[in-house]
Amino acid sequence: MSQTKNRRLHRSRLGRFSQLGRLAGGVAGGMLSEGVKRWSNGEGFSARELALTPANLERVSDRLSQMRGAAMKVGQLVSMDAGHLMPAELSALLNRLRSDADALPLSQLEPVLADAWGNNWINQFSQFSYQPIAAASIGQVHKAVLRTGETLAIKVQYPGVRRSIDSDIDNVATLLRWSRLLPDALDLAPLLADAKAQLHAETDYQQEARSMQRFSDRLTGRSEWAVPDVFTELSGPTVLAMSYAQGEPLERLEEADHATRERWVSRLFELFFEELFRFGSVQTDPNYANYLYDDARQVITLLDFGAVRDYEPEMIDGYQALFMAAMHLDRTALFEAARQIGYFSESIDDAQAEAVLDLFMIATEPLRVTRYDFGSSDIATRLREQGLELSMKQGYWHSPPVASLFLHRKLAGLYLLAQRLGVALPVRALLEQRLGGNEQSLDKHPAGCHSLVD
Repeated sequence: MSQTKNRRLHRSRLGRFSQLGRLAGGVAGGMLSEGVKRWSNGEGFSARELALTPANLERVSDRLSQMRGAAMKVGQLVSMDAGHLMPAELSALLNRLRSDADALPLSQLEPVLADAWGNNWINQFSQFSYQPIAAASIGQVHKAVLRTGETLAIKVQYPGVRRSIDSDIDNVATLLRWSRLLPDALDLAPLLADAKAQLHAETDYQQEARSMQRFSDRLTGRSEWAVPDVFTELSGPTVLAMSYAQGEPLERLEEADHATRERWVSRLFELFFEELFRFGSVQTDPNYANYLYDDARQVITLLDFGAVRDYEPEMIDGYQALFMAAMHLDRTALFEAARQIGYFSESIDDAQAEAVLDLFMIATEPLRVTRYDFGSSDIATRLREQGLELSMKQGYWHSPPVASLFLHRKLAGLYLLAQRLGVALPVRALLEQRLGGNEQSLDKHPAGCHSLVD
């Protein structure tokens, strides 16, 4: 990863609110300065244009990265839910929040570890790297070696994150609205209500450890996949210790030959369909940092399980019906499946419904051909244009259930990976393979959504 900055995390509500206050003042000052400059040059402008200057966008991204936690998570969620409705500059900066957090200084890191392991915690390690190897919105990861010889990756939660969730989400949402950085048509209320509930669950690393173990059990005997082992005796609500995984970033597949690239991206699509239609649980974060590719062993290690979500049988059935309807160009069945998933509001009119179905038809295009050439496809551009047409010109924007939103994000991430690696894939055949025998193989014990991304 890139070198992270060490900056102290404000833990009190007053301290975190003051950070947002300084950000609001900075955005307002930037708007005033830009407005004066354009006025003196005889240029026209709108309040939205003044808010979306590069300097203001950088202020928002940088301040949320400093605050981490739920403040940073709101930026991540908004970039997922409305990324195709935003100017490219804002979308890109909010996307940066998915993996670009500041690291904790030692003065704040050490008390978290002492609280989890006792004051003499360092004695059980022969090596402990205080500089994190990764830092995100909820926690950061350190490499360590036990005195018994095992090399570990230790995920440490930022102090005070759990207590700040509700107030941070409310404050950041207010700020983004006030600064005119979001589309007026975007209804944040359902997204934010669900985000609060799920972020409280996400801060429990014991829950993430259980998700890791479930995936490890389900993938037993599958030589192409690996899941780190959890060191239960060193793990707790705010610290998660696991075996250190070897491998290269997933982007290294760009250097592989065409057949290797197609094989691995096909496997990632297979795994996604298997997670949804057989496991009933999906690791919903498509961040490349969640995968390590080992060319020598021909294995991909799955890393971050904070984004695992369980899906109820009704929603799984809805997606099966939606994919089948899309394959057969059945718009009536597509509409009913989308309604079952919870995609439509009561106020939608016929023209808006047709525009939403057009969006689904574009998104499911890879299911209607034998092999879909992602490398030459403009599917991402067309999805963005259709989304803008729907929200800006037809005045309709309704967020689907958050569980559905994260599923869409995972699939979109796979599309982007396939496009980046320039592969052509039999996506329809991969889906049909996993739908076969679905009723017998689907786990019937989902316990509700686990958590949002980290």
